[in-house]
Amino acid sequence: MDTFNATQSPEQGAASTHIHTASIVIYCVIFIVGTLGNGLVIYVTSFKMKKTVDSVWFLNLAIADFLFTAFLIFSIISLSQSQQWPFGAFMCKLNTFVSVVNMFVSIFTLTAMSLDRCLCIWVVVWAHNKRTVIKAQLISAGIWVIAGVFSTPYATFRTASVRSSGESSCSYSAKITHKWTLDIFRFVMGFVIPFLIIVMSYVSIGIRAMRMPRTRRRRSRRIIFSIIFAFFISWLPFHIFNFIELRFSTNLEILGIVRMYGPLTVSLAFLNSCLNPILYVFMCEEFQKKFRQSICFVLESALKFRSTPMLDEKP
Repeated sequence: MDTFNATQSPEQGAASTHIHTASIVIYCVIFIVGTLGNGLVIYVTSFKMKKTVDSVWFLNLAIADFLFTAFLIFSIISLSQSQQWPFGAFMCKLNTFVSVVNMFVSIFTLTAMSLDRCLCIWVVVWAHNKRTVIKAQLISAGIWVIAGVFSTPYATFRTASVRSSGESSCSYSAKITHKWTLDIFRFVMGFVIPFLIIVMSYVSIGIRAMRMPRTRRRRSRRIIFSIIFAFFISWLPFHIFNFIELRFSTNLEILGIVRMYGPLTVSLAFLNSCLNPILYVFMCEEFQKKFRQSICFVLESALKFRSTPMLDEKP
């Protein structure tokens, strides 16, 4: 979210400072947890799990979330320097492109996973015969291509500019009408449509889950609610604040509030990339099994290394 030269009261200034510091801390936590968590998922799904349709979804989701959180380091540095951008025009465009493309990939992959699970529940025979790894890989490749096409305009209109104070910032250079078009497109394609598909898919799964035993039914409901709630609470505030920013672009008081709380809405959006491995991958029994095996292997190897005498160690 861009920085605004809005006039703030002393109370707003103090609150803004605290929120600014909290945002940096949250960004750092998301960067560490998201990078390590998704990196672990990439390792397990690539080298430890058998290639299945689910593992293809998990891998692509983890790659998107990994890149999303890894590039967060640039936002952390920029935020710590009061939204200055010391990395130049090329990195400004690249950072925007990578962030937006992986946002779309992550959301579209979640949508594909929801539809896939719905089909597996309702048309079991068809899913068993038609659901293949090759098709999942082709769909995933198509998702990356579509996300790249959708993200290109955001990188095109993003540029590093020099403020009147001499500081450099990474912001959109498009006209207000173009910004409205970009934000509406991202809201519709990156939130409304995927959210409706995800909700309808998991409601259908929930209806089917009514036939399950009571214990499994409760667990299924908790999982469904967690997935829908996490997606909704992560992305809706981000889009709302973007629209408020455009709608009241000349209202200094409201822009001051947007400037104050904007980084927190971005934090929620980034937080979704940390929640995805927990909500989607760690619910998979096969992944849990392979994960435990990998951790045990690492610990066993470390203990063996420590217990083995050094070659040049004298008895």
